[in-house]
Amino acid sequence: MGLYLCIFDGEDEVDGVEVGSYADFGTFRTAVATHVEGGVEGSRCPILMLHSDCDGQWSPEEAVALRAELAEIIRKFAELPPEPLGSDWKFKVAKMFGLRPANLDDCFFDVDGEPLLDRLIGLARLSVERNLPILFQ
Repeated sequence: MGLYLCIFDGEDEVDGVEVGSYADFGTFRTAVATHVEGGVEGSRCPILMLHSDCDGQWSPEEAVALRAELAEIIRKFAELPPEPLGSDWKFKVAKMFGLRPANLDDCFFDVDGEPLLDRLIGLARLSVERNLPILFQ
């Protein structure tokens, strides 16, 4: 089962990001805790880190803070060497799209091979602009 983060306006889907499995999202958050938060989960990125990855949502107000957290993560991950991709689907997607991670940021992408952090920032931006929550599905 995968994690899908999305924004709906009534019945219409505005945008969505298929993150991968819940384990993949956990691996991403572990990297954030390790490399951005110094091992203290939620200390620098509470919106991202302390929200359950089960059903729920980030409000537009939380999306403002989330954008700042994600920008900080991008800055830090860009300075760090890549780590093993881990999941079989990630190897397949990397091969399909010719992805060759040069830093830690490049190691996290969605199921379409798009940079995960950029996609999440885009969702947060849309959430704020449209005053709609980001839903966890």
